[in-house]
Amino acid sequence: MEGGALAKTLFLNTPTKPDYGDIGSALFSQPPIGQVGLTEEQAIQQYGDIDIFTANFPPLKATLSGLPDNIFMKLIVCAKTNKFLGLHMCGEDSPEIMQGFSVAIKASLTKEDFDSTVGIHPTVAEVCWEPRPPSNSDSQIID
Repeated sequence: MEGGALAKTLFLNTPTKPDYGDIGSALFSQPPIGQVGLTEEQAIQQYGDIDIFTANFPPLKATLSGLPDNIFMKLIVCAKTNKFLGLHMCGEDSPEIMQGFSVAIKASLTKEDFDSTVGIHPTVAEVCWEPRPPSNSDSQIID
């Protein structure tokens, strides 16, 4: 990204600055942790009313093998626009999933954009496509 901005500035005479917003990060621990976008606190400060979608589930391989692995996912969405604001995950494939969501957040995609697609089964990421009420609402979440 920085090299591209430098090349555009020097060789194409198009002054360009790198965009450091919405860069995902990961901690390659056991279990791995990943995040991209805003935290709950940041989202509330910048957007006011937000919806939080959470899921806590075992990956498919854990259900078949009996392993005690589990995955936690928290998706932060602007309540007014349904724009994705942040994703935070702990568990299998978290770092890999952050890359795709970095693009989604940078492109200002909405929850409806994801809800209108079909998730790839069986993957951890498909949980993002499952319709569920926000966890900060009075509705029940079924996990």
